[in-house]
Amino acid sequence: MFRPKIPTMPAPTGHISPPAVVEPTTIVPAAQTPQPAPVAPASAPSRPTVQLTPGTALALVGGGTGVVLVVGAVLVSMLLAVAITGASVAVCAVVLRSLLTSETKRC
Repeated sequence: MFRPKIPTMPAPTGHISPPAVVEPTTIVPAAQTPQPAPVAPASAPSRPTVQLTPGTALALVGGGTGVVLVVGAVLVSMLLAVAITGASVAVCAVVLRSLLTSETKRC
């Protein structure tokens, strides 16, 4: 049951004949020419250097702190929304249960 079934190749039907004409092909190697190596300019650097001054470092730290505070505030507000919704649903369930039990006691 758990072993895979390997399909069998069906036997070909009909008459099979080999191709009528087989022409040999010749392989001609292409002329190999070495490609010149790319030369980098010596005077211009490939990447500009980044220099952090105290002002830019302070701006980066301030920006990162701001992002962390905003993301934290959003997550806390979402958690509070879920908690308030759960509490309100629980209060509604208690009120409905008390109403239904009071109705059954009257009859």
